[in-house]
Amino acid sequence: MTGVERIFDELGHFKRFQACLYFAAVLQAVACGIHYLASVFLVQTPNFVCSGPGNITDILYGNLTASSLEDILPIFKAGTGPLVVRTAEGEQWELSRCHYAHRINPQYFTYDFNGNKTVKLCSGNFVYDHTEIHQSIVTDWDLVCEREWLAKLCQPTFMLGVLIGALLFGDIADRIGRVRILMFTSLFQFGLGVSVAFSGNYYIFVVLRFLLAMVSSGYLVVVFVYVTEFTGSKVRTWTSMHVHAAFAVGIMVVALTGYLVRVWWIYQIILSICTSPFLLFCWKFPETPFYLMAKGRYKDAQSLVDTIARFNGLDCRLKVHELLEPDEIENGKALQEEAEERPSPSEKKLSILDLFGSWRMAGRTCTVWAIWFIGSLGYYVFSLGSVNLGGNQYMNLFLAGAVELPSYLVGCFAMDRIGRKKTCAPALLLAGVACMLIIVVPADIDALAIALCMTGKFAIAIAFGLIYLYTCELYPTIIRSLAVGSGSMMCRVGSVVAPFCVYLADFWIYLPQLIVGILAFVIGLLTLFLPETLGKPLTTTLEEAEALGREPSKKNSTPGIKDAEDTLEMKQHEAKA
Repeated sequence: MTGVERIFDELGHFKRFQACLYFAAVLQAVACGIHYLASVFLVQTPNFVCSGPGNITDILYGNLTASSLEDILPIFKAGTGPLVVRTAEGEQWELSRCHYAHRINPQYFTYDFNGNKTVKLCSGNFVYDHTEIHQSIVTDWDLVCEREWLAKLCQPTFMLGVLIGALLFGDIADRIGRVRILMFTSLFQFGLGVSVAFSGNYYIFVVLRFLLAMVSSGYLVVVFVYVTEFTGSKVRTWTSMHVHAAFAVGIMVVALTGYLVRVWWIYQIILSICTSPFLLFCWKFPETPFYLMAKGRYKDAQSLVDTIARFNGLDCRLKVHELLEPDEIENGKALQEEAEERPSPSEKKLSILDLFGSWRMAGRTCTVWAIWFIGSLGYYVFSLGSVNLGGNQYMNLFLAGAVELPSYLVGCFAMDRIGRKKTCAPALLLAGVACMLIIVVPADIDALAIALCMTGKFAIAIAFGLIYLYTCELYPTIIRSLAVGSGSMMCRVGSVVAPFCVYLADFWIYLPQLIVGILAFVIGLLTLFLPETLGKPLTTTLEEAEALGREPSKKNSTPGIKDAEDTLEMKQHEAKA
């Protein structure tokens, strides 16, 4: 039903009504960026050591001396040797992170000792360095040593929730509407975010974070569809890409809050209430015109069109029945009540299998999923390789968010001028080439290696930013949210796989870059086979979507169109007779 696009020609592609809706919706997208990256400081592990038995009076660490563990911990490095302590009773102990040893009959209080020792595992008592981190879940629940895997499980568990939420809420949004999902996920994002701060133990914390991941992912998936269906084609590239910019702002908010607040539960509460004003007006959000028309709710669609025209100060007399196909008008279904929704192909229950309804759609879906996957995998592999550059960790995270902003600007200009496909494919190819060059660059040229890493991340960010909009334009209204949701699911698979890919550096330091480089280059070539959607109206039916990029031959196109016009003219003449 391509005629729905005429709404924006009549009412404006991005006037006051759409702008208010857009910036309100984007405000909550900042919260998604916040919760995705909040765990960076929630599960921080500060420097720590086993707590020594008894009252410690003297400490040796190499040539350094101290009277308390808190004084020596800021300079203590694991793997360089233990801390030697002496208690008030005269006993000497060697303390490390996960073990402690009792020196048997020492003669002198020296750092080196060649006598007998009794080595034991830490019994659960640890002393933490609170210079940088005052309180995290690691210090509260002692998630170190044999319990360290519990801390490392937090982010994969969160990403699993993101994966499930993307697929679940994307599907539901196609069935019950976009705005209901936006309201539901926003409310629970705030409630669950605050609840995480009051977790009584680790297991409640993980469960609440898992649920928080589901609703955050659900909002992020549906908001892309929402803003895409409320803005015209002239500004759709910018509105879609700048949702990513809002997500990057959320990352910067995490870095700033983490720097100012070093107690994890206070930090979590502050992050959760950052976007709480959104809850005051999200319940006024209208449903999108594309969804209303696809569901046959023409009375609601007409009311929405009138509201937009009035709010934008336009004298528009557009009637929704003018946007319908001729056969829909003949059947008398133009302005029926909401309760009498028309039966149509969109009413049947659709599933993920509809993304593979034909060989053409199956190939398109596989390529789109591959772009989502490599976008996430490459982003995290480049990020993990670039943030370990030393310096202030809060500044590093802030810059990691800030560096994404110019990539989206470049992506917007390129998408509107040379097209979606011609922007995405070269970006992936550039990322692949950058990975290969990192491998061949001499190890002693750090500046060049960092520049190539930034180039790769910049290119991946462009491809990753545009795939949301590109997916929306490649699929019809009836399965658009499902397509974006399933693509986001593949994106989360990439984010879960990324840490394991980074671990492969233990076998060969450049193996992660090799894997990402090969995948990015191959997927970049496959992207060249996708149809271009620049300047094309959003499709409504599966048939319209499948026809994208399929140019009819000049030999057969004119007679076909002429026959169709003649048939329609004959039907209209018979109806008048």
